[in-house]
Amino acid sequence: MTSPADPTTPGTGPESGTGPTVAHRPAPWVRTRLRATPLAAVLTAVLAFGTVFLAAAFPRVLDRTADQGLRDFLHDRGPAATSVYATSALRGTAGELDEITGKLTLHTGETFAVAPDGPVYGARSGKPRTLTTPGLATPEELPPTLDLLYLKGLADHATLVEGRWPDAGTGGPVRMAISKSTADTVGIRLGDVLDTKASINGEAPKAEVVGIFTAHDPAEPFWVELGCPAGPCLQYMTEIKKLPRAYWRTTGLVSGDALEQIGSWEIGAQDFWRLPVDIDGLRADRLADTQRDLASYLTGPTATALSDTTYRQDLQLTSPLPKLLSQAAERQQAVAPLATIGPAGLAGVGVLVLCLTAVLSFDRRIAELRLLQARGGSRGDVLRRLLGEGAVTVLPPAAVAFVLAFLLLPTPRWGGTVLAALGVTLFALLALPVRAALLWSRPRAAAGRRRLAGELTVFAVTAAAVLEVRRRGVAPAGEEMDPLLVAAPLLLALTGGLLLARIQPPVVGLFAGAAGRGRGAVGFLGLARASRGNGTDRRPSVLPLIALLLAVTTAGFGATVLDTVDSSRTRAARLSVGGDASVVLPIGVTVPQAFTDAAAALPGVRAATPVWSDTEVFVLGAGSGTTRVTAVAADPAAYAQISRSLGRGAFDPALLAGGDGGVETPLPALISSALAKQLGGERDYRVRMPGGGELLVRTVDTIDDTPALQGDGRKFVVLPAGPATARAPETGRAGLWFGIGTPDQGELTRLVQELIVPGAAKKTKATIADGAGGVSAAGALPPGYTVRTSAAVADKLAEDPLQDSAARLFWTAVIGAGALALLAVLLTLVRAAPERTALLARLRTMGLRPRQGLTLILVETVPQMLVAAVGGALVALAAVALLGPAFDLSILVGAEIAPGLPVALPPVLIQAFGLAALVSAGVVAEALIAGRRQIATELRAGDQR
Repeated sequence: MTSPADPTTPGTGPESGTGPTVAHRPAPWVRTRLRATPLAAVLTAVLAFGTVFLAAAFPRVLDRTADQGLRDFLHDRGPAATSVYATSALRGTAGELDEITGKLTLHTGETFAVAPDGPVYGARSGKPRTLTTPGLATPEELPPTLDLLYLKGLADHATLVEGRWPDAGTGGPVRMAISKSTADTVGIRLGDVLDTKASINGEAPKAEVVGIFTAHDPAEPFWVELGCPAGPCLQYMTEIKKLPRAYWRTTGLVSGDALEQIGSWEIGAQDFWRLPVDIDGLRADRLADTQRDLASYLTGPTATALSDTTYRQDLQLTSPLPKLLSQAAERQQAVAPLATIGPAGLAGVGVLVLCLTAVLSFDRRIAELRLLQARGGSRGDVLRRLLGEGAVTVLPPAAVAFVLAFLLLPTPRWGGTVLAALGVTLFALLALPVRAALLWSRPRAAAGRRRLAGELTVFAVTAAAVLEVRRRGVAPAGEEMDPLLVAAPLLLALTGGLLLARIQPPVVGLFAGAAGRGRGAVGFLGLARASRGNGTDRRPSVLPLIALLLAVTTAGFGATVLDTVDSSRTRAARLSVGGDASVVLPIGVTVPQAFTDAAAALPGVRAATPVWSDTEVFVLGAGSGTTRVTAVAADPAAYAQISRSLGRGAFDPALLAGGDGGVETPLPALISSALAKQLGGERDYRVRMPGGGELLVRTVDTIDDTPALQGDGRKFVVLPAGPATARAPETGRAGLWFGIGTPDQGELTRLVQELIVPGAAKKTKATIADGAGGVSAAGALPPGYTVRTSAAVADKLAEDPLQDSAARLFWTAVIGAGALALLAVLLTLVRAAPERTALLARLRTMGLRPRQGLTLILVETVPQMLVAAVGGALVALAAVALLGPAFDLSILVGAEIAPGLPVALPPVLIQAFGLAALVSAGVVAEALIAGRRQIATELRAGDQR
C-alpha cells in the first residue's frame, strides 16, 4: 500500500501534470517529545541537577572534612607539638647556625614543609643559675634563676623600650636584654649587674642588663619552647613532705657574638633549631606518606644525610609529630564509619529515586512504546530516541552541577568526585532506556523469577556483610575501611525493605477485609487500594517504601551512634572525676569544715562529702598474711548516694552503721572483690593505719569499685568516717571532696581559693604578673590543688573538630535522604493522581464529601508511611544489635570505653516517626493543593485519559 503523497504513485508525480508533490518530513523526535511534556522534562532536569550535585559534592565534603579535621587536631596541639626539633652541642658562630638552618629546611620531605613563618633557632645555656642579687622578688623565699639565650630574629618580634640591644662586649659581665614584664615582676632595672650563686668549681659569672624590650605578641609561636624570654615563669620547687614553693625563672637575651659566653654560663649549652611544620599543607589522604617522610627525616636516611652535610654527628632530631599523626590516622579510621553511613544512605535513596523516576516515566509512556514496538520499531531506534531525550534533559544540568560542586567545594582531590558524578549521570541517562529495552527482551512471565533471584542475592550479600563486620569490625586496625562493611546497615535496610514489600500487601489486605465488615466505605476503599499498589499492577510504590526504609534506618542507626558517643562521654567524664565534681588537695592539706558546708550549699549540689584516702594501709589477715590496700573513709549516706548516682560500687549505707562501741567492737567495712578473694571467707581482721594504730574491721559487703579510686581490680577498704575517726584520728584529715549535681566549676574554684589555699600561696598569686610564660591570678591554683567537674571534662572530651565535622556531614546527609524519600512518595502520588482524581470525581457524584475524599487519600497512603516508620525503626534496632558489637567508639568518646553500641529506643524512634510525620505532611499538602482543582476539572470534562 502506498501513500497518496508518494511520488512513485501514478498520477501524482511531476510528470502527471497534477502539480508538484510536497515531500513529508517527520517532526524532530526530541523537540516534539519535550514540548509535549515540558513539566516532566523540567522535573527530570532538576532531579539530575540535584542528584549529580550531591554525588559530586559529598566526596569533596568528605575530603575537606578529613583535611580540616587533621589540621584542626594538630593546630589544637599547638606549635610545640607540631614542630621538628634539632639540637647539637654549642659550637661555631651565628653564621654557621644560619647555614645549618638552610640545610635543615632544604631536606624536608615531599609531603611536609616548614611553615611560612620559618624556623626558630639560636643557642641557649644549660641549667639556669640562681641569682643572689639582693632586692629581687622571692615569692616564697626562693631566689629567682636566670638562663641565657641567643635568638635569631629577636628584633623582628620585640621592641626595645629602654637601653640598647646587647653586644658581645670585651670581658666583664655578660651583656643581655630582658623583657619589661620580667623587669617589673622580679625587680630588675636597666644597668643592674646581677650576681649568681657560685657553682661547684667556684665560678660565679655576672650578667649586666643593657636593654629592656617588650614582645609584640607573647603568645605567637616564635616564643614557644624557649624558656621564659618574653616574661617570667613562676616555677615550683617540690620538697619532701612539704608543700611546693614558688620562685621566678627568667631569661636574658644576648647577641649572636656572645655564644662563647653562653657556653661558659653553665654546662650543657646547646645550639637549637625548631622547624614548625606547615600544618595547613598536610593532607589526610597522604598521612601514610607523611609519616614515612617524617620518619626518614628524624631517624632514617634523611637524618643521616643531615648529620653529614652539617658536619655535626651529634645532631639530634626529634618531634612529637609522628605520634600525633598516628593518633590522627586512628581518629580518622574511627570516625570514617560515622562520616560514611550518612552519605551512603543518601546515595542509596538517590539511586532509588532515579529508579523510581525511570519506572514512573516508563509507566506513563508504556502505551507509546508498545505502539512503536507494534509498528516495527526496533530496539536500537527507540533507545536512540530515548537517549536523545535524556541527553537534553540530563547532560546539561549534570554538567552545571558538576562544575558548581568543583567551584563551591575546592579540594586537591578530584578522582572520587568525577567517578561519583559520572556514575550518577550515566544512571540518570540510561535508567529509562534500559527499562524500555526490556520490552524487546524476555517475556513478562519471567519477571517474578528475576525479582526472587535478585532478592535472594541481596539477602546473601547482607548476611555476608553482617558476618564479616562481626568478625573483623567496622574499621579493622591498620587496614583501609572496607566499603562492604560500612554498607552493612544499608544492606540490612534494603533487606528489610524487600521483606516489607512482600509482607505489606497481604497485611494491609487483611485490614481492608476487616474494614469492609464495618459500616463506612472510605476506610475499606483506601486500604484496598493501598494493598493493590494504588490500583496498578506494576506497583511502583515498592520503591518509595524502600527509599523511606533506607532513610529511616540510616538516620536511626547514625543517631544511635551519636547518642552513644554523647552518653559514653558523659559517663567517662563522671567516672574520671569520681562524681559530678571533685576537689583534690596536696598531701598534708585537709578539707576544712567551712569549705564542706559552703560547697554543699552551692546551687545544683545534691550530695557531697569529704573523703580521706591513703595507700599506706595494711590488712592483717590471719590466713593471708599482710596485704597492702587503699583505705577510704567517708560519710556513709552521702558516699552511698554518690556511688549510686555514679553506678560505681553502689551499697546500702545502713551496712556501715554502727561501730560506735569500744576498740574491740568490729568496725563495719566494705572491701573490694579482689581483697575478698584473697581473704577467703575471713570476715574479721585488723587494719594497720598510716599512723601506726590498728583497727578491728568486719566485712559487711563486697563491691567491685568505688568513686574515690580509679581503675579496676584494686584492693581497697571503705570505712565509715565518724567511727573510723574516733579510733584513728588521721582518717579525719580528708584530702578529697566529691559531689554530685550540677555545681559550677568557677564557684567551686573560688571556694577552694578562699577557704583552703594557704594565705602565702594566695599572696603569691596576687603578685603574679600576667605576662608570657607567667601565671594569671584569675582562677589559678597552686600545684597539687585540683578542681574538676564532669561537665567541664565532658566538654573537653567533646572538643573534637573531626567528630563535629562528621556529625554535621551525617545530619546533612540524613536531611538530604529524607527530602529524597519525600520526593519519591510525592512522585508516586503525582503519577497516580489522574486515576485517583477520576475515582474521587465519580465518588463525588455518588455523594462523597470533600473531607471524606481527603480521608480516602490519607487512608490509602498513610499505611505505607507507618510501615516504613515501624519497619525502619525495627531494622535500625536490628542493625544496632547485629553490628553494634563491632563498633569501638573510644576514640570518638575521647576515653577508653567498652566496645559496642547499646540498643536504645529514643534516638531511633525520633528519627523514624519524625521522617514519617514529614512525609505524611507532604502527602496532606499535595492532596490539599492539587486535589480540589483536579477533581473540579474531572467533574467538568470527564475522564480524559
